[in-house]
Amino acid sequence: MDLQKKVALITGAGKGIGRAIAERLAQEGVHVGLMARTQSDLDKVAGQITSSYGVKAAVAAVDITDRRAVEEAVQKLHRELGSVDILVNNAGTAQFGKVVDMPPEVWEQIIRVNLLGTYYVTRAVLPLMIEQNSGNIINISSTAGERASATTSAYSASKFALMGFTESLMQEVRKNNIRVTALAPSTVNTELAANAGLKIGDEDHMMQPEDVSQLLVDILKLPQRVFVKQAGLWMTNPQ
Repeated sequence: MDLQKKVALITGAGKGIGRAIAERLAQEGVHVGLMARTQSDLDKVAGQITSSYGVKAAVAAVDITDRRAVEEAVQKLHRELGSVDILVNNAGTAQFGKVVDMPPEVWEQIIRVNLLGTYYVTRAVLPLMIEQNSGNIINISSTAGERASATTSAYSASKFALMGFTESLMQEVRKNNIRVTALAPSTVNTELAANAGLKIGDEDHMMQPEDVSQLLVDILKLPQRVFVKQAGLWMTNPQ
């Protein structure tokens, strides 16, 4: 499928995986709507994209845990860019700790961002896709949403729930020609991973944000009659 002149909304687009996805889609001629909390990060990415790839880039600084703010942000980007053909729910947060040690407000915030934030953005975008009878939704999950470990209770709970949400949504909207996919990478070399205390290796061995963005574009380019329901991405030889 040709992605030229399609419109994509990307959450968590100010840095890391979200920024790599925005840049990779722009390389394909996709106009991008960038969502994240920090205006300066969004402006920097938008400026780089418009100057390098000649596509439109609109921004909306928003906390995705605020449902009303999300709805306003989606409407703003829709007005500026037109139809929404692709939604990438990438924004997320991570923190690890034992159940009795992690403060409840931290545990709850992880659920709010990783699960409810994705739900709010999807719910705001979905009527636009249903009306045009087409669309692509890709949710960035994690291998922690398939297999939990000690100290990942909040993060795994949010990502397991995201996998369930993705599966249910896929069954619900495929009759509207909307393709829904869950991407589940293992640890990616990002600021988020480093801040969560995960071991970051060298570039030759560690998964990079650009690896995730490449797979995402390859999935979007499949013929409209098929889609990838779920895809995992792992490091070949982690050090």
